[in-house]
Amino acid sequence: MLRLPRTPAYWIAALALALALCFLGSRGIWDPDEGRYTNVALNMLDTGDWINPRRSHEVAHWTKPPLTYWAIASSVAVFGHHTWAARLPAALAYLLSVWLAWRVARRLAPGAQAQAATIYATLPFTVGASQLITTDYLLSACTGVAMWAYVEARFGPAQAEPARERLRARGWIALMWIGFALGFLCKGPPALLLLLPILAFNLLAPGGYRILQWSGLALFVLLALPWYAAVIANHPGLFKYFIGDEVVNRVTTNEFGRHGEWYGWLEIYLPTLLLGTLPWTPALWRWARALPARAGRWRDRAARLSEAPALLLALWLWLPLLVFCLAQSRMPLYLLPLFLPLAVIAARQRQDEGRGLPTWPWLAALVAVLLALKLATVYWPTHKDASAWAEAIRTRAPGPVREVVFVEDMARYGLHLHLDAEIEKVSLEPAPGARFNPEFDESLAQELAEHEPGTVWVCKQTMWPRLRARVATLGYRASALGAPFERRVIFQVEFAPRLARPGDAMR
Repeated sequence: MLRLPRTPAYWIAALALALALCFLGSRGIWDPDEGRYTNVALNMLDTGDWINPRRSHEVAHWTKPPLTYWAIASSVAVFGHHTWAARLPAALAYLLSVWLAWRVARRLAPGAQAQAATIYATLPFTVGASQLITTDYLLSACTGVAMWAYVEARFGPAQAEPARERLRARGWIALMWIGFALGFLCKGPPALLLLLPILAFNLLAPGGYRILQWSGLALFVLLALPWYAAVIANHPGLFKYFIGDEVVNRVTTNEFGRHGEWYGWLEIYLPTLLLGTLPWTPALWRWARALPARAGRWRDRAARLSEAPALLLALWLWLPLLVFCLAQSRMPLYLLPLFLPLAVIAARQRQDEGRGLPTWPWLAALVAVLLALKLATVYWPTHKDASAWAEAIRTRAPGPVREVVFVEDMARYGLHLHLDAEIEKVSLEPAPGARFNPEFDESLAQELAEHEPGTVWVCKQTMWPRLRARVATLGYRASALGAPFERRVIFQVEFAPRLARPGDAMR
């Protein structure tokens, strides 16, 4: 049979590049998540304010730290307002993770590094995630760098001289803290979750250089904390919001509707692991079946030391997975950082069973299937496609569109990229909102009072009669622009002096 070359690094790189970049910009931005992250990044470009993330000129957006926004904004600034430019940081994070799978396997599964990289590159979950604009792939890549650095510090080749060995280990531990710092700028405290397997491994298999060194901690503080310190100092109460809403409430409550039921972990994580690892799932299943017997041997310290790579991989997977299952906020992409150890585990298992790389025709068929699935998403009918919304608005709007306002409806933030217009969400009547990340930017009356030219409005069809009447009481006239789209009315608003009454504009 035709097999991959003896040194398949170039072929694996070509395979990963094809899976990462083909059709990257073929579909529009999908709301809400892709649109929200892209919108905040574009607002940074528009305003020049790269410190305070904003969803509009009225309201800041504090749900995530800025590194993902910085990456998207930088990509768009260099390559232009294209969907593929907005998705490029995630695709590059996927490519980095393929390389990390190779490097980690070189230490923890010597001889299986090509298999590990190939497996990671062809997992449906990792390929699919690389086509989405989220914080999760940058987080996964950053924590992957941190774990690789720790693996090199602990399992890398020892130097003949103790002084050079200490210097080598110190450098890798410093890189570990840099990776965790960048992950902290992606998603905050969840980036430190992978410290759990490191600390547990050091306790169960003592040895190597200590990780809590002052130089590494100083790097973490210098890289991770200045942005937090700056925004917290300028926005009193933000620290309480970060800790209370974005950490404690997400972990301990189902406030955000993220499958917090007792069975939520089965509903979300079991399919993610079983289907997301195809066609390599059988190797992982065989590894899991053999794990209890191996764990029994690890009660002996000598066995733990002799099987240290296998122990680290098991801790790297199971400890964070346990935390994810116990937390009340559960989403498939939360597991993305665990697919790096999964790829190495599968490669190690196949190596132990005497299985080499698959035949080239088999692998080519797998890549073709994955590319076909990517292409299918381009034609997948969904109301979430902002490019379709942009086309509907362009064909109806009488002139250039500078702003799109959604009235008590999901804001299609992806329109910011497709229309180069600001996106806002307003309430029909004045409503009290949260101090940080309120549901609405402002009220209908406040938005109308701004008299901004080039504004197009959107509301649900069921709300249209009531909204049109409310607009009239405020001294304006609402006119539908063409037929409804996705059960929404697209309309414009004009000032109507005869309908105006004193003081209405401020109601």
